[in-house]
Amino acid sequence: MEQGRATADNAAASQNVAPATLPATTRSRTDSAARDSATRDTETSGVGSASSGQAVVDWPILVLVRTRLIEFTRKPAAVFWTYVFPLVMMFILGSAFRSQGNTHSEIGVVTGPQQAELVDQLSDSPELKVSSLSPADGLNQLRAGRIVLLIRPAPEGTVGWEFLYDPARGGGRLAELQISEQLRESHGTLERLPIITTPYSEPGGRYIDFLIPGLIGMTLLGGGLWGVGYAIVDMRIRKLLKRYLATPMRRSDFLLGIVFSRLLFMFPQVAMILVASYFAFSVKIHGSGLEFAGLVILGGLQFAGVGLLVASRAKSMETMSGLINLAMLPMWTLSGIFFSYQNFPEFLHWPIRLLPLTSLLDVLRGVMLDGASCWSFPIELSLVAAWTIGTFSLALYLFRWSD
Repeated sequence: MEQGRATADNAAASQNVAPATLPATTRSRTDSAARDSATRDTETSGVGSASSGQAVVDWPILVLVRTRLIEFTRKPAAVFWTYVFPLVMMFILGSAFRSQGNTHSEIGVVTGPQQAELVDQLSDSPELKVSSLSPADGLNQLRAGRIVLLIRPAPEGTVGWEFLYDPARGGGRLAELQISEQLRESHGTLERLPIITTPYSEPGGRYIDFLIPGLIGMTLLGGGLWGVGYAIVDMRIRKLLKRYLATPMRRSDFLLGIVFSRLLFMFPQVAMILVASYFAFSVKIHGSGLEFAGLVILGGLQFAGVGLLVASRAKSMETMSGLINLAMLPMWTLSGIFFSYQNFPEFLHWPIRLLPLTSLLDVLRGVMLDGASCWSFPIELSLVAAWTIGTFSLALYLFRWSD
């Protein structure tokens, strides 16, 4: 019995043996198991933290905002119109309407008795810029706003001078005061002559008269680029041009057909503007109606050629929209649609005159407002014809039926 009790005590002692008395292999396995358990606990805790962070990142609102920002930055046109265009307009308009310091009052003196003496006395003033004009030319320049005041001899039966200016325009009253002051300072015989002030307001010299030709030019510009260029790119995207490739149609026939079909839409647009401006604001065409219609056709052909050139190789609407905006923006802002390009610094005048819309607007306003003949603008007509022929020829060379 005592032998059995000793065996039991030995077994209990073997179970409670100290770690130091265990074999090395057994201790290594024990330590490895402990480290693995601790690592699993740590990883479990890390997974929980990562899951919480990922849940915040995948919050639907944040995902949508991030997606929209990425889409926006991948569209150069959107970035340009949102951030660059306002800065461009700021610099362009700031340059056009910058403060020019002391300015001169442009006045005209009609040829007649004592006209030379009057011009000499007024020319001594640094505030006046005087020019001698014929009676008809003087009225035309006053109506067109090129001079702010016109001086002519008083009507028959009276003595003195007659001052004509539009009270609704700035500068007329100021010029009258400057002239009176200059005559007093000159101490000449003309100072004692009476002055008759006559308000002069005639359709053709108002801002609305200046604006209507600009709107007509803008309509032709948009119709040529969007109506012609956009239509061709749309047909290319829908694979319609490849179908035309199987027909005996020539490229020139196709392009001319697109241009002439656009001209049919152009006439009602221009007629609507002219009729509405006549009944609403009494805007008239002071020159030849046939010449004006011919200029409208020539302008439509010019911008249709520009539209053909822009669309000759464009393969997507995004590319086409960017090219159209690139072509239209300089003419919108510089060519004188809403205000005269003469407001810009003088060194920019010649580059601006080379733009297609500038030359067309100069001739349109000359015929419509001044009653001049279109043939009195040979340089402008030559530029319009050069743009028309050059853009159509280049578009015909670059155009391809297939991609």
